[in-house]
Amino acid sequence: MPPANRPEKKSSLANKILKQLPLADKTAVWGTLGTIRPLLSFEVARDVQSLLDAVTDKVVEYGTIINLLTNRTNGQRQQVAEGFQDFTQQDLLKTLRAAVSGNLETAVLGLLRPAAQYDAHEIKAAMKSPEGGATLAEILCTRTNQQLQEMLDFYKHDFKLDLEADIAVSGTDSFFKDLLLALIKTSRERYSGVIDYILIEQDAKDLVHASGGETGRLDERKWIGILTQRSPEHLNRVFSLYHKMTGLQLEEAVAKFFQGDAQVAGLTLVSVLRNAPLYFAIRLRQAVKGPGANHRTLIRILISRSETDLLSIRAEFRKQYGISLYSFIRAETKGNYRAILLGLCKAEDL
Repeated sequence: MPPANRPEKKSSLANKILKQLPLADKTAVWGTLGTIRPLLSFEVARDVQSLLDAVTDKVVEYGTIINLLTNRTNGQRQQVAEGFQDFTQQDLLKTLRAAVSGNLETAVLGLLRPAAQYDAHEIKAAMKSPEGGATLAEILCTRTNQQLQEMLDFYKHDFKLDLEADIAVSGTDSFFKDLLLALIKTSRERYSGVIDYILIEQDAKDLVHASGGETGRLDERKWIGILTQRSPEHLNRVFSLYHKMTGLQLEEAVAKFFQGDAQVAGLTLVSVLRNAPLYFAIRLRQAVKGPGANHRTLIRILISRSETDLLSIRAEFRKQYGISLYSFIRAETKGNYRAILLGLCKAEDL
């Protein structure tokens, strides 16, 4: 076979293997689908000295900083930050911030903050941006009830403001505003393992009626109530029944009935409920290649999913675009910024 044909065959074989992988919808037996797991040989004092040496030499040792931050969990990084403060009487975040810049600085700051605090600061930045609707939808639609509550606490502590009040007085349209407010109330039900067919049918009918049904009027509050309170397992059955009743996938219905930020938030929520890793895979590519590309989004997703489901996202990215996320990042970025992103991504998917 000519050499030029070999990559194509390899790619085809890889796609077949990927289709058999359960990464997108099952939890691995070892408990996490993240690329970053606790370092077993972790020693705070050693890490503190390594970082101190990296920033006090004549030339900043970027490789040391990147390697350390991308091979420790968030919890371990917080211990290192505390140890650095105790040993030097200096704030590690401020120290490293003075040593790095640009996208690398954004990534370093994201890695050093507790996850919920990082979310709070990303939310605050999005609130100030005219294009922040997608970021608000991404964060608020993809965090657990506990993560949302912790984020709300950090938001209030760091900014001396209440996020619910900030959203209430924002200039966003009513559906988008009401959806965000409903999400931060952290009232989504947990799946009990019992399939409630009566409620599934009722919710599907309610969505049909809320879409215009017999009245011809869109009932936004009914949409919000169902999408923000029911468990993902329940809602996926509702979505299937809605499709049978109307001929529309729920994503098609959202695109048809809503506009602007309301449509973005609705599509985000439905996409996450269906297949969160696929949603993030698409969002990652858009962050680099799509209209309004934003590397801050690329950084945020890699950091926020690195301890939960980045392996699943990598698998979905490979299936969706025919290239590994690792190769995509390597081709689209450069320098120390590329190194820290690849450190989070970890490996190729062949």
